[in-house]
Amino acid sequence: MNVSRIALAGGVAASTVLILAGTASAHVSVQPQGEAAKGGYATVNFKVPNERDDAATTKVEVNFPTDHPLASVQPQAVPGWDIEVTRSKLAKPMEMHGQKINEAVSKVTWTATGDKGERGIRPGRFQQFPLSIGQLPEDTDQLVFKAIQTYDDKEVVRWIEEQKKGAEEPESPAPVLALTAPATGEHGAAADDKGADAGAKTADKETTAASDASDSDTTARVLGIVGIVIGVAGVAFGVLAGRRRAA
Repeated sequence: MNVSRIALAGGVAASTVLILAGTASAHVSVQPQGEAAKGGYATVNFKVPNERDDAATTKVEVNFPTDHPLASVQPQAVPGWDIEVTRSKLAKPMEMHGQKINEAVSKVTWTATGDKGERGIRPGRFQQFPLSIGQLPEDTDQLVFKAIQTYDDKEVVRWIEEQKKGAEEPESPAPVLALTAPATGEHGAAADDKGADAGAKTADKETTAASDASDSDTTARVLGIVGIVIGVAGVAFGVLAGRRRAA
């Protein structure tokens, strides 16, 4: 009997730990599809879980970093959600593809639509919100997005706390997108240079071969003409010699 009670108590404790761990780790996050390379473009998913048992998430706002603005942000349609993209004027214009950009996306807002009993992210579920973003900066290793999650009971959760180096994860961490190395390197500019060098060497070889062939052809023609001249001279000499003998 005592053994059974101890086992039951242990199971309850373990379940409680798992539930608390799951709750602590459930927060708004962002992950790329593939890699998010510096200087390039990426498709990312903002994952928003519902942490409440008696309310649905009906609004999600993602604020974009102002220190590394993104000029191109395209949201993918999400059934049951309206999408609003907010752009703001930049304090300092940025250059993109040779053009000056005076404004960038500062916020994207998703608002649930439909009947109250069915709309939004229901308890025990999560929703992903895809975005195509770029051009990603080259002078940082990460982008920090601050998100605001609103429930249908008017509760607002602000995922805006930035992770400090060496400190524990904050209670409401902001989503962080890790950036990878640029996609150039061996397969980019360096490869182009090598390709150009190889092309130049090939062109030089072809030019040399063509020059050699031309020289050979010219030499053959000169020798042919000399041979013809010698042959004609020989015939003429033979004719003259014959006439002298006849005389």
